Amino acid sequence: MGDKVKKRAVLSVLFVIAVFLIGGFWFNLWGKVSPVRQLPLIDADSELLKTDTWRKSYADLVREKGDIDVFDCYTCHDKDKKQELKYDKDNQLVVPEEHSDVVMGHGTHGRNNNCYNCHNDENLTQLQPRDGRPLKFDQSTQLCGSCHGPTLRDWESGSHGRTSGHWDHKIEDNKPNFVKKDCVNCHDPHKPKFPKRKPAPPPNHLRENPQPSVQSDTEN
Repeated sequence: MGDKVKKRAVLSVLFVIAVFLIGGFWFNLWGKVSPVRQLPLIDADSELLKTDTWRKSYADLVREKGDIDVFDCYTCHDKDKKQELKYDKDNQLVVPEEHSDVVMGHGTHGRNNNCYNCHNDENLTQLQPRDGRPLKFDQSTQLCGSCHGPTLRDWESGSHGRTSGHWDHKIEDNKPNFVKKDCVNCHDPHKPKFPKRKPAPPPNHLRENPQPSVQSDTEN
């Protein structure tokens, strides 16, 4: 009698499981696709789609015949008078109001706050690397490399920085298209650390339908 009861109980449980599975497959309980998030497309005028660097070097401005007056220090300064630097009680450089756009932040230790570490104090139109040789503003990468030697070697080999054009720049036909950007195209020389920027949205999956792009402020 006990065996019959056990057998009936087992069959009842199996019947309930079978009914549950049949109902689940019949109503497609496990096959429903969960709602997908709608991702907006990147606007055509977004900064994320621009391929130019966020800064222009002196060489870029000369090549584009742009405004380079800001590099002519002697427009305001007297050639015959050496410019003395001023520091506050904490030994931090006091930036004149005329150079309020300059934010000193070269290095985390706060000691690289002397303009003449890079600028030639005898000739403000020149740069001065650690070995003392004069450099023009369009040679600023060599100035950076006088302190950042390993990074300069990586830049020269193409593993650091940005290079555009054909990979084999030794081929004569590829030389006009070969462009190697300078350090100052990506780094502010007075504050080289990259500024924070908003990241791009994630990619769309195959089952996600992107929404139309939101109009930019310039189109409104």
